[in-house]
Amino acid sequence: MGQLEDMAMFVRIVEAGSITKAAEQLNIAKSAVSRRLKELETRLGSQLISRTTRQSNLTQAGEQYYQKVGNILSEVDALNEETSGAPTRIEGTLKMTAPLSFGLMHLNDVIDEYANQHPNLNFELDFSDRHVDLVEEGFELAIRVREMQDSSYQAKRLALIRYALCASPEYLDKMGTPKTVEELATHKILQYGLSKSSTIELIDEQGKKHEIEVNSKIKVNNGDFLREMAVKGQGIAFLPTFITYQTLASGELVPIMQQYQLPTLNAYAVYPKNRFLSQRCRYLINLIAERFGDDPYWDRY
Repeated sequence: MGQLEDMAMFVRIVEAGSITKAAEQLNIAKSAVSRRLKELETRLGSQLISRTTRQSNLTQAGEQYYQKVGNILSEVDALNEETSGAPTRIEGTLKMTAPLSFGLMHLNDVIDEYANQHPNLNFELDFSDRHVDLVEEGFELAIRVREMQDSSYQAKRLALIRYALCASPEYLDKMGTPKTVEELATHKILQYGLSKSSTIELIDEQGKKHEIEVNSKIKVNNGDFLREMAVKGQGIAFLPTFITYQTLASGELVPIMQQYQLPTLNAYAVYPKNRFLSQRCRYLINLIAERFGDDPYWDRY
């Protein structure tokens, strides 16, 4: 193994949190990882990680080395690409997590295109709505639809996420179409998420905010299920348009209260702060941002 490989191994140990976890993520023996770390420290003449029976911590030298190694690895990739005049050979395994509905509905074509562009690249994809600790579980990258508040992560904005209030024509025929916030408050609302709070914020044409306490008939942590409940006439759904766009286009669901402005969120690509971001992740992030952006195809229904 060369020095660059040892650098990459060291970065993986730091980001995984331990030699054991790094070995598991790389699917190689713990003894091999430990040996290569020791060889790196011997070559540098400095201890990088302080190891005890209970925990491992970066030494001061290790912290400085880690901060610079990621930049070096990134620059090597860029230099190789620039010198060869051809795209860097993207390989290895890209381990990414994304929300279930977003992943199933909108990442198929992107991943298919990216896989075709880079046939030596493998993927491990976790599509679920559970909270994933990227470092603990060894993920390089996450797509998250929420406002970013965790300072331990870096984020690149990918797309604007809009919401819609919508219901089936049958429900509206039976229960009436609400025109005002007061009328909306009397309807059965299908709520995305299990939050105890059951409010919807709307902004009227004069810019005034209205926070409505609603009657949530169904709360569920899966948007696809909630959309189908709306199609079946169970109530008015408050959902991201990336989930409802096909049923809105087909007329199975009808948008309501369009004179009001609804909240928006953003989709982000997220990765741990100060982490060396691999070329395979950077290229995929750029591809997703290029495909979606502030006018994503799902808002053209």
